[in-house]
Amino acid sequence: MIIHPYLKEFKSYLKLERALSGNSVDAYLNDVAKLSQYLDAVNLDLQVKEIHTEHLKALLVWLHELGVLPNTQARIISGLKAYFGYLLLENLIQSDPSELLETPKIRRKLPDVLTIHEINELIGAIDASKPEGMRNKAIIEVLYGCGLRVSELAGLKISDLNFESEFIKVTGKGNKERIIPIGTTALHLIRIYITEIRVHLNIKKGNEDFIFLNRTGTSLSRISVFTMIKSLAEQIGLNKSISPHTLRHSFATHLVEGGADLRAVQEMLGHSNITTTEIYTHLDRDYLQGIITQFHPRN
Repeated sequence: MIIHPYLKEFKSYLKLERALSGNSVDAYLNDVAKLSQYLDAVNLDLQVKEIHTEHLKALLVWLHELGVLPNTQARIISGLKAYFGYLLLENLIQSDPSELLETPKIRRKLPDVLTIHEINELIGAIDASKPEGMRNKAIIEVLYGCGLRVSELAGLKISDLNFESEFIKVTGKGNKERIIPIGTTALHLIRIYITEIRVHLNIKKGNEDFIFLNRTGTSLSRISVFTMIKSLAEQIGLNKSISPHTLRHSFATHLVEGGADLRAVQEMLGHSNITTTEIYTHLDRDYLQGIITQFHPRN
């Protein structure tokens, strides 16, 4: 079994220097733990400095034989690369055994995307006569209009809004902030919710600045947003598996289909790597192929 004498320092590095969330830090540590589990299973007792690329390749074979999916294998490799990269940075090892390790090829599953008509149907299914109706309309408009993650939506604060310039400040992964334009419709619904609905809630201490609140006056949970959108999809008989993230995918896809620059879309989505955003170019190609198939005389 491998001995990891630097895990505490690695954890501090991830939290402080890379500004990762607690969940992300735990994921990295779990990835490193997989190497220990493998070496323990094959009865190898090695120090960190004794780990070579061959050991990591054997780990991948072991994971494959256990039925671990390629995308999970890729994540584990990413965690190990971060760990050995840190050790090399701190001169705790002389060479990085993960440097030449190839990541398994992952077949990207293109996410479901909603049409404009389907999004309008979702909003239209909301009962505006209920106190939470205007809030839910605003939520969908913000998710789709700004491409937010559900955690970013739940964390939005009134102080993050600039009604005059029509921008919002969003705090994303790793506490990274970005500025995103927000549409007139979304701002209008937010203003109505804040001035006519939210003011009547008994807001609990510490939640005064959060935009979206539940009935008890506390910040909205991610689960409640998931539940609300699933319920609306059932009401309109939508034959797609959707979540709040589907609205984010739809935001990006519709921008790319409309000719938006990929770098601009990357900035608005808060992707640190352009390759993450490039999945939407595949969606765009599918869209263009469909147009050719439907309208070109040779098809």
